[in-house]
Amino acid sequence: MRTVREALMQRSFALVAQTAFAAILVLSAASSTCAENPQPQLPVAQIPPADPHVAPVDLPSEARGDLAMAHQEYLRAIDAYSQVPDKTAEVWNKLGMAYHHLFAMDEARRDYERALRLHPDYAEALNNLGAIYYAKKSYKKAIHYYRKAISIDPRSAPIYSNLGTAWFARGKTEAGIEAYRTAFALDPTVFATNSALLVNEGLDAHDRALQDFCLAKLFAASGRNEEAIDFLRKALDEGFSARRKILADETLASLRATPEFARLMIEQQKPH
Repeated sequence: MRTVREALMQRSFALVAQTAFAAILVLSAASSTCAENPQPQLPVAQIPPADPHVAPVDLPSEARGDLAMAHQEYLRAIDAYSQVPDKTAEVWNKLGMAYHHLFAMDEARRDYERALRLHPDYAEALNNLGAIYYAKKSYKKAIHYYRKAISIDPRSAPIYSNLGTAWFARGKTEAGIEAYRTAFALDPTVFATNSALLVNEGLDAHDRALQDFCLAKLFAASGRNEEAIDFLRKALDEGFSARRKILADETLASLRATPEFARLMIEQQKPH
């Protein structure tokens, strides 16, 4: 019987090949692509800078795991974290994140739950567990864990963003908009593609379009017209058909007065 590590190595090699092929496709369109849809975010572990005077072999197991995570060497990170004696909740959470990066969802869930047994009020582990259930399309459970994490850390924009995306996935548009509005108020950069590691479990086309339209309104209301145009373009490209809503929405009034909005409307009238 194969060990979990052997299975993960095989899965990791397959992912590398898939990623290389996907990169060829992505690069050709990268110059015209705006920010990706907000997806459940897995908080990035706080990795201390490596000391150039200390050889990695001399580092404690947890520090070696942190270093491997920083270099995206997740199998090495798993090996290192597994060797930590008397693991804390933080170590179990890091171990779960390493498995999560390899899409080993059951192993990641197991370790997040171990972290929570040691530290039940660990907001980061609760958020990560919510991301696991979102990936499994268990949106009700994902919402449960996101809301519990927010009760502990009510100033976390990424968790509110995750909650909003989960509400959208359940078809609860108003709840999704409200969560996004709170996330945006806490940190407008939360919807940037580089704000955290994104778990790419998308919504259907209709919900993605509605989601991006709502984000366009959030950015327009704050005077960030460039981002608003980007999200509005995505909404239209994804099939957002309520053009009267775009032309009548009060939040978009200032956006409609810009040359960029006029160009977007002209672009959309051209046959694709």
